[in-house]
Amino acid sequence: MADKKDTPEVAPKDEWDDLMKEIDSEKSEQKRRAAASAAADDILKAAAKADKDTAKDNAKEDAEHAPDAGAAAVARIEELELELATLKDQALRAMAEAENVKRRSEKEVAAARVFGIERFANDVLSVHDNLSRALSTLEGTDKSELGENAKNLVEGIELTEKDLMAVLARHGVTAVPGQGSKFDPNVHQAVANIPSDEDKGNVATVMQTGFKIGDRTLRAAMVAVSTGKA
Repeated sequence: MADKKDTPEVAPKDEWDDLMKEIDSEKSEQKRRAAASAAADDILKAAAKADKDTAKDNAKEDAEHAPDAGAAAVARIEELELELATLKDQALRAMAEAENVKRRSEKEVAAARVFGIERFANDVLSVHDNLSRALSTLEGTDKSELGENAKNLVEGIELTEKDLMAVLARHGVTAVPGQGSKFDPNVHQAVANIPSDEDKGNVATVMQTGFKIGDRTLRAAMVAVSTGKA
């Protein structure tokens, strides 16, 4: 009996078909993956291009708006400078007003100190007038002819008048210029015009002494004004 030669086994037709299907499926899968990869690359490239275009647009927009931003900044600086100047002016005005108030207060205090005794001084002037009238009655009288008591009385009156004038002067109350001074309507009240040895327009005689307190006339002097020599 002759030996049979070994022959390769042939796969059944169904297995072959399945194998071919697997091969075709694998090829299709590879093509799909390749297509997906290509699509992904395209998407990434498009996204990169879009980002680049967006960056360019933003840069362009920023560049276009840069002058507006600069102008706004300049306007804001000018506004702040104006506000600063306004506040500075208000501060200077407030300081000036405070200084004026301080000066007015100091002036009022000084005036109150000087003129606070005005009413009292007016009342005291009547005492001076009485002393002056008492002494005027002795004008032309020789004191040596007076008795001791009379001399002491006259000296007491003179000392009292002198002390009274000193006290008034310490408080700013002083007598206005009298006989021989130029007539001043601010401190003199002319009651007569008489010829005298005084120059014309000067005070010839004083009938009642005038006083001033500080620079203010407390009481005008009653005087006769000289018309010159007769």
